[in-house]
Order: sequence, then C-alpha cells, then structure tokens
Amino acid sequence: MMDGSLLVLGLEGPELTSDEAALFRKLQPAGFILFTRNIVSAEQTRKLTDDLRDLSSETPIIAIDQEGGRVTRTKDIAPATPSAPALAAKGDPLVIGNAAVLTADLLRLLGVNMDFAPVLDLDHFPDTKNATTGRSWGRDPQRVIDHAGQWNRWLRKRSVASCAKHFPAGGRAKSDPHHDLPSSEVTIEELLREDVIPYTALMPELDAVMLAHIDFPNIDPDFPASLSPRMIRGFLRDQLGFDRHVVLTDDLDMGAITQRYGRGQDVKLAIEAGNDLALICHRIETAEVAAKAIAELPYWMVDEARARVDRLRKKKLHHPLKWSERKWEETVAALEKLAAETPEIGDVGSSSPVAKY
Repeated sequence: MMDGSLLVLGLEGPELTSDEAALFRKLQPAGFILFTRNIVSAEQTRKLTDDLRDLSSETPIIAIDQEGGRVTRTKDIAPATPSAPALAAKGDPLVIGNAAVLTADLLRLLGVNMDFAPVLDLDHFPDTKNATTGRSWGRDPQRVIDHAGQWNRWLRKRSVASCAKHFPAGGRAKSDPHHDLPSSEVTIEELLREDVIPYTALMPELDAVMLAHIDFPNIDPDFPASLSPRMIRGFLRDQLGFDRHVVLTDDLDMGAITQRYGRGQDVKLAIEAGNDLALICHRIETAEVAAKAIAELPYWMVDEARARVDRLRKKKLHHPLKWSERKWEETVAALEKLAAETPEIGDVGSSSPVAKY
C-alpha cells in the first residue's frame, strides 16, 4: 500500500514528464513545490501549475519559496522583491505591504497558491554566513512581528496562503542545514523569551508553520526539531496551541537529514512527531518509498494530519487569477519600481544552496 496524501513533492524541470505525471496521478500528493529549475517563462509556469491541478483529485497545494531578495524563485522572469532586511531597513509599513501585494499577485498569475514565507527567525548571528543570511526581518522580536506581520497580512489578503519558518529558531544555527545538522544549546525558557514570540503573536494570521532542521539537545537529545515529538507535539502544538495549523518539515533532502536517516524512515518519523506534511524537494524518485512509509503509520495519525491539510485546502487555498499578459506586465513593472526604490543593504551573499534552487 502507498499513501501520498501527506507529501509535498518537487518536480524535475519546466514541464511534467510522463513518468512524473503517472507518479503524481498514482500518489495524489497533498501538493507540489516549484523552484527556479521549473520556471522558464510566465506562460510556461502557468501551464505547469494548471497541469498539476488537472492531475489532482483535490485542490493541491502549489507552493514556492518566494521571500524576496536572494530567495526568489522567479528571478529569471521577473524582478525580485526587496529582501526582508531591505524592507525592514526602510521601515515603512506601506512599502512592506506593497511588496507583499505584488508578490501575491505575481504568484497567483503563475498559479501558485501558497508561499513558504515569511521567515520569522531572529538574526542571532548577523556576521555568520548561514542559511538565513539576508533573509531575516531583524534581531528584535517586536520588529519581526511588526514587519513580517505586515508582509504576511497583505500576502494573505491577496489570497496566497503563508507559512512561517523555521520553527522554533532557525536563526540559532551557526551552520547550514543544507550541508549538515546545526546544533544549539538553547533551552525552552530561552526560546520563550525571544524566538517563539513572533510565532505566538502572529498565530491567528499564520496558515502553516515549517520546522527547522536543527538539533536542540537541551529540549530533545534524540531528534532534530523537524523530527522531534517533544518539539512539535509537546511544545508547538500542546504548549503553544498550534493544534489546528498545518505543520510541515523543511526539505527532507537536506544534508541535515539525509546524512542521518533513510528515505521512508525520515518521513515516518516526521509524521509521528506531529508534522502534517513531509517535504521532498529534489529526490522525487524516492516518493513511492515515502508513500509506503506513510501507509504503515496508524490510521488515527494519518487521519489527524489529513484533516488539517483538508481544512487548509478548503479555507485557505484560492484559485489562480485569470491569466492576463497585461496584468503580468503591470506587476513586473511595479516590482521593478519597488526594487529600485528599496535598495539592498550590506552583503547578502551566502554559500547556501537555498538561493540557487
């Protein structure tokens, strides 16, 4: 038996292959995630997302990492919106709201209904080149709440679902989980004093939460946050009250996970820990192994996760905008103007693969 209903899968290229189409029809994953490799032109991308919807028996999540700045998957076909640090430095709620509106309009024209953003990580190590370099709204929790909250609010007002990340504290990592598993000695008490404040403050306005691939041995000595029952079921859901939000892993193809767990084992641990969705971005050929692992889980566990995903589908996912070349050109022009008026600050370069996918 196989059950793909709790998977979000990547695709190889700008068009569905016959093998991918057959796989997706069979597994019926909860959704898909797009990367730069999937985006060649606006029209091609819209056809791709239309094809994905046609393959799905229910409305699929069609997600993307569109944060602005260096994490912009549409950078080959449209100007990038300013990064979170650039918008925070500007400090103008109207500018931040406009950035979110233009992001949402662009995505809906492309057929995307969910953005894996905003980043709520506090910038604990601004001088360290890690995965969050150039992606954080700041170090102060209130500043993050104000700025990321404004961006998140307007993204959702324009009918694109959001996903806060990387719970509980991606900014605590001194290394990049794309390569290895970072570790932080922080305690629950320290997280409560700082890092989780933006999550709890914005809880009513968040559609989903993504977990970090970071080890917190003082909280769970056995599993990284993304696979930790103590972190997800115990802390995020029971203690903080995120019992109705969709919760998902970061990409399980990152080195932080692949160097320690096999495919199937990682997915099973993820759902057992309290995630509703397992994210497989690159090794799509392992999707059937993942689906077999989900089918081995207790029925109540799968049903509980599926119920939250179904609620997201019905209440938070919207149809794409009707395609319009004129609307696309107007949105691109507005993005170009916004980027020119909101210059990037400092060195936002990084060796992290997150900006290259």
